[in-house]
Amino acid sequence: MASLSILEVKPGIKLSKDVHTPLGGVLLHKGTVLLPRDLDILRAFMVQSVDIDNSLPEGSKAVFSKKKVELDSSVAPTQEIVSTYSTLHDEYDKMIILIKSAQQAAIAADLPIYELRNQLDTMIYHIKDYNLLMFSPRSMNEHDYIYHNSVLCALSSYQLAKWIGLPQKDWMQAAFAGLFHDLGNAKIDPTILYKPQPLTASEIEEMRRHTTYGYQILKNVTAINEGVRLAALQHHEKVDGSGYPLHLDGSKIHVYAKIVGIVDIFHAMTLNRLYRKSQSPYMVLEQIHSEAFGKLDPSIVQTFINKVTEFHNGMIVRLSNEQIGEIVFTDRDHPTRPMVSVSGEIVNLTQQRQLYIEEVLSTK
Repeated sequence: MASLSILEVKPGIKLSKDVHTPLGGVLLHKGTVLLPRDLDILRAFMVQSVDIDNSLPEGSKAVFSKKKVELDSSVAPTQEIVSTYSTLHDEYDKMIILIKSAQQAAIAADLPIYELRNQLDTMIYHIKDYNLLMFSPRSMNEHDYIYHNSVLCALSSYQLAKWIGLPQKDWMQAAFAGLFHDLGNAKIDPTILYKPQPLTASEIEEMRRHTTYGYQILKNVTAINEGVRLAALQHHEKVDGSGYPLHLDGSKIHVYAKIVGIVDIFHAMTLNRLYRKSQSPYMVLEQIHSEAFGKLDPSIVQTFINKVTEFHNGMIVRLSNEQIGEIVFTDRDHPTRPMVSVSGEIVNLTQQRQLYIEEVLSTK
C-alpha cells in the first residue's frame, strides 16, 4: 500500500482506501480500479493524493458465480456451489450472444428455452450488482440495440416485479417477459427494423405487428407462463385504451406487460440507437412520470421511480453542464431533482430546471 499524488495517478490503479468528499461522502470505494472518468472526479473534488494497492494484480474485483457440478449421491442434485469467477458484465455478454442467436432462429426453430433459462438464472444471480441508472454494456453495436434492450428489460423487469411485491415465483417469469417482449421483431423485415429514417404509415403498421408475432412465436414454448406470452402481446397497450394492438384498458393488461411497458420505455430512450442518441436517464424518468397520468400504471411507475432514484447524501453525479457534484438532499416530491453541491455551492435542480443529472458516477 502506498500514497500517490493525484498528478501521478493513472487509469488501472486500484485504491486501497475509500476516497471521501469534503462533506464526508464516499467519492470512490476501496478496491475501485480507476477509470479515466474516475480521474475527472478526483480532480473535480481537488483530491491531492490517494492510497493505492500495489500488492495485487490490477483488475476489477472478481465476483463469484454459480456453476452446476456433479455431486456425490449424499448431496441433493440441485445443490450449486461457487466454483468460477465471473461478473455481471460477463454473464450479460453471454446472454446477449445467446438471445441474439435465439431470436434470429426463432422463426425456423424452437427457442433453446432451457439454455436461455440457465443463462438468465446465472445472470440474475448477480442482480445485486445491477444498478439500473449506472449499468451500461461494455460494448454495443447500435445494430444490436434490440438484443441489449431485451436483456436489460429482463434485469429491470425482475427487479420491478420484486419491488411491487409480486410473489417470488413471478420474478423470473417477469424477467422472461422482459427478455422475450420484442421477440416478434424476428419476423419484421430488417429494412424496416433498422431503417434510420422515419417510417411510413404502412411501415409503422408492420412494426406494430411485432406484438402479435411475438405472441405467436411464444404460444407453444414451455417453461414460461401465459403472462410472458401476454407481455409480448400487450407491452405497448396503455391503461387508457390508446395503445396497441388490441386497445385494452388497464384492467385487461397483464401485470407483466405493465412492468415491461415501463422498463422498455426507459431502456429504449437511454440506449444509443441508429437514429437517436441516448437521453439522460433522469429526463427519461421525468417523462415516464408524466406518462403515468393516463398511459402507464401509476402505482407501478411510482414504485419504479422511487426505487430507481433512492438517492443518498454522498452520491456523485455529473450534471448536464458537465459539472461534477455531490448530492446533499433529496425531496421525495421531486426524486429526480435533488440538491447538489458543486464546488462548495448548492445547486437546487427543482429551481434550476435547465439543468438535470446526466449520469451517476459513484454511489455512497
